[in-house]
Amino acid sequence: MTTLEIQGKTFEVDGDGFLTDPSIWNEDVAKLFAEADGIANLTDNHWAVIKIIRNNFEEKGNAPMVRTICKETGLKLKDIYELFPLGPARGACRVAGLPKPDGCV
Repeated sequence: MTTLEIQGKTFEVDGDGFLTDPSIWNEDVAKLFAEADGIANLTDNHWAVIKIIRNNFEEKGNAPMVRTICKETGLKLKDIYELFPLGPARGACRVAGLPKPDGCV
């Protein structure tokens, strides 16, 4: 297991920087991870994506498919990549505090 320090706070993460314990996630953690990924400010669109990802994870135990995120937010895939430059799996799921999604390289 690896640790990641952001602004003096230490998090246990896997080798790809995803939280190993999603239960410690909160909005402050999201802001720190976003900042570490180069996202200076989380907008309402960021939070809409994060909320869908978190809700799906809490209900089903995994991240939703990207088309579900697009459908529920009304955003296009290119919009999600603009919000989360690392992409919906690596970027958005990491900020949302999920473990690394299956199939994420």
